[in-house]
Amino acid sequence: NNMARQSRSTQFAAQGRDGRLLRAYLAVVWGVPERPRGTIVTGIARSTANRQKMAVSRAAAAREAITHYEVLETFGNPPVASLVRCELETGRTHQIRLHMAHIGHPLLGDVTYGAGFKSAAGRLTLTSRESLKSLNRQALHAAVLGFEHPRNGKHLRFESALPADMDHLISALRHG
Repeated sequence: NNMARQSRSTQFAAQGRDGRLLRAYLAVVWGVPERPRGTIVTGIARSTANRQKMAVSRAAAAREAITHYEVLETFGNPPVASLVRCELETGRTHQIRLHMAHIGHPLLGDVTYGAGFKSAAGRLTLTSRESLKSLNRQALHAAVLGFEHPRNGKHLRFESALPADMDHLISALRHG
């Protein structure tokens, strides 16, 4: 109905800054971020070099993007990859993919923003390489969506289990 639509629109327009909207993702990234948790704040705009891509930008037309991250687990000795939880304060196109690549830790399987890490797959075990190849996408999963119910104001939270392909990749990384 109109009330629900208006409430949803208002919550998404606030981009989570008012605490009513929660969007959390799980990502498997190359390497280990320097800090175990942090906040990435940049501008994001359409790439001037390739209009099919987005880019971190300082241009006046760039839109502010804020991602909070926390390293949940590392894989390998020495670590070659990490499981990271990302919470969006804003919601820009390719935001998590761009932000993690921006700090030097692109998502496994991301051929658009992590192409420079393609050779890093050689540091994985055979089982992990096969799992990554069968993933055939970015190692990114929308894990949690929370929002305020439009009628009663109650906070609703929905969690989504890891899909089998990503679960298989993480298991392979854990067990070498």
